[in-house]
Amino acid sequence: MSRSEYKLRQQIVAIGKLMHQKNFIAAGDGNISVRLDRERLLVTPSGVSKGFLAPQQLLIVDLNGEKIAPRSGKWRALKPSSELRLHLECYRQRADIGAVIHAHPPYAIACTLAGISLAQCVLPEAVYDLGAIPTAPYATPASEEGAQVIRDLITQYDAVLLDRHGSVTVGTDVWEAYLRLERVEHVAQVILAARQALGKPPESLADEAIQKLVALRRATRSNR
Repeated sequence: MSRSEYKLRQQIVAIGKLMHQKNFIAAGDGNISVRLDRERLLVTPSGVSKGFLAPQQLLIVDLNGEKIAPRSGKWRALKPSSELRLHLECYRQRADIGAVIHAHPPYAIACTLAGISLAQCVLPEAVYDLGAIPTAPYATPASEEGAQVIRDLITQYDAVLLDRHGSVTVGTDVWEAYLRLERVEHVAQVILAARQALGKPPESLADEAIQKLVALRRATRSNR
């Protein structure tokens, strides 16, 4: 195992712990993947709590989702996540994606249950970081439908809610994908609190303010 691969394994383990500690996942929920190279991904295994992973438990798969390693030793029986289709679709649609995180953030899911859209431009940091947070139609978890409903959205957005199910966030690396997950849940908490206090949806930012934030976001992305 190369030093760079082991570093990625340590990062995934650290992020899995954070996701568990922050209640973004429960039990064996959620999954994380990172590009190892053009043809391989490092992914979390199915049925294992992401809060208690060991670096050696992570699997290597190809871009068709076929397991490459490990094929022997203590962890040979582990299988890739049943939600791997979501991840593979993200990588197929955008060459700039280096990592994908699927989580079950409770406030964000609550918004989908209540029919509250996070695509509304309410918080400036959300517009700057993510542009908008659309909600994909409901799809049966772990099915091919999941990949289908995010296909068009993930080409335009870095964070997508899955109706009644969770979120998908992407980034150039796994930390960026994780921080976008944090942003999604923070936005959901703020919007739900505002609606409760106001008794109605909060107002969107003014069009001029939105355009300025969009311009800043585009400038930042073009300078990467």
